[in-house]
Amino acid sequence: MPMIPAPFGRVLTRREALALLGASGIALWAGARPGRSQTTAAVQAACVARPQQTEGPFFVDEGLNRSDIRSDPKSGEVKPGVPLRLAFRVSRAAGANCAPLAGAQVDIWHSDADGRYSDVRGFGFSSSTKGAQFLRGYQLTDAGGSAQFLTIYPGWYGGRAVHVHFKIRTVDASGRRYDFTSQLYFDDAFSERVFALEPYAGHRGRWLANADDGIFRDGGQQLLLSPQPDSEGYAASFDVALQV
Repeated sequence: MPMIPAPFGRVLTRREALALLGASGIALWAGARPGRSQTTAAVQAACVARPQQTEGPFFVDEGLNRSDIRSDPKSGEVKPGVPLRLAFRVSRAAGANCAPLAGAQVDIWHSDADGRYSDVRGFGFSSSTKGAQFLRGYQLTDAGGSAQFLTIYPGWYGGRAVHVHFKIRTVDASGRRYDFTSQLYFDDAFSERVFALEPYAGHRGRWLANADDGIFRDGGQQLLLSPQPDSEGYAASFDVALQV
């Protein structure tokens, strides 16, 4: 009898993870003592179902295959901001299997420090960014299900909490196209500290707290990042298992 998928946003229990891995997973768990805790952590990290959220009005399928998305490839201008390294670890959870998903296309896009998206017109922005391609790009997941980006901490605009959009494109077990679209968020207090720095400090207005954002309230707590300091700025990772 097939196992019922875990509810969105819940880390699979040890028993559920073992069931997904099957006999080989049990053998790994019972293996050499030095690797036992590492195996447990890896399984739980990979097998996490997340909620989908709206794509929003600013997705543009630019076809930019690049890991460093800070620049506009047409002008060469690099968007200023606190560097953020973002790593996705994508898994496929289907039936009794949970394994890294290779070859999936992961797109991300978000606003600059002034709250502007590239390649859009209007929406209250002081000037059109049509034709620009900053802070957009995609990567294909490697054999371990990983895709990594170098970007900046996103700015904000009125009516929304601070966020990063992402879309994962792959195929399901029958070969049909499958898209998973959602958003990533940050702790309000963390954003407060980042936005005290330039170039964010000069941006007028106030961002919406997570709890006041209707989109965030629809599962955003399960989409929070936990950035940690690295050599340049911050780094964060995000695990997601797709039910395909």
